[in-house]
Amino acid sequence: MSKFNSKTFNPSAFGAYIDVLPKTKKNELIRSGIFKGNSEIKGAFSQNTGAAYAILPMYGRIGGEVLNYDGQTDITADTTQTFERGAVVIGRAKAWLESDFAYDVTGGARFMDNVALQVSDYIDEVDQNTLLAILNGIFNMTGTENLKFVDEHTFDISSETGDDSLVGPTTLNTAIQKASGDNKNNYTAAIMHSAVATNLENINLLSYLKQTDKYGIQRDLALATWNGRTVLIDDSMPTEIGSDGKAVYTTYILGKGSIDYEDIGAKVPFEMSRDPKTNGGEDTLYVRTRKCFAPFGISYVKKNQQTLSPTNDELMDGSNWELVNNGESGSKKEYIDHKAISIARIISRG
Repeated sequence: MSKFNSKTFNPSAFGAYIDVLPKTKKNELIRSGIFKGNSEIKGAFSQNTGAAYAILPMYGRIGGEVLNYDGQTDITADTTQTFERGAVVIGRAKAWLESDFAYDVTGGARFMDNVALQVSDYIDEVDQNTLLAILNGIFNMTGTENLKFVDEHTFDISSETGDDSLVGPTTLNTAIQKASGDNKNNYTAAIMHSAVATNLENINLLSYLKQTDKYGIQRDLALATWNGRTVLIDDSMPTEIGSDGKAVYTTYILGKGSIDYEDIGAKVPFEMSRDPKTNGGEDTLYVRTRKCFAPFGISYVKKNQQTLSPTNDELMDGSNWELVNNGESGSKKEYIDHKAISIARIISRG
């Protein structure tokens, strides 16, 4: 599309146009393969229901002590638990304005075309910031059972001295075994800051995938692996400055499908508006998104949310998250086994 204005703008065509635009920013968390669709979430937030928050049931696993089959022992039955999982729709919106006069005085520069070219990458960046806020939030959870997840799924070596504070040959394997025990093979991707990746490169722990072209020439690809897990390098990963003035980095390790994702959609996701009076004439492009990111095994409980859509600060609030449980109270309350959650983090100096 070469022209955008209130008379010719087609929201559906623009949406398709946005989907095919090349993306220049390295928002690797969005493209790491950690997402899976969830029809229950899609159904709960369909336009027919108009919901912004939902409690979804999760089936528990069968269990109980096996009985001796000896002709004398009665066979008794146990029931399965039903767990509850809260999920929320996260709405975001933005607009950009360009004036007719700017077009006139620059000899016809198409400023709104330039805006349109960047919308797709902008939305990816917004989504990535949302995801980082969610990951921050679940590691801010409190309470005895929630802290089992936080503590066991965190491998913090940042307080060690010298090279022991840096990721090394055993760091990844130790971190995911600590988090999930014999479920550690569920982890498929590590998303890290370039400083951490550079340290791994310097000690030859990153293996870059290779491609052989039609002439038989082999080249390294940009995609690397670490202990068999795909490595995604992104400098938007959390970085803090320690008390000694040196950087502390967080690396996330995630399993494929560890976060349910659905694009719920807005009534009018893209819209153009023209104001012919103000400043000699202006065009404004509006963008609206409504999406659900739901970490498997962790429930959004909406304890501190002021409107129908949580802000990133509210998503980072640990009181808004808890491990999935059966909804009972006291001694009857049972939680999902945290080892089933394929989300972990490494905190290091590099």
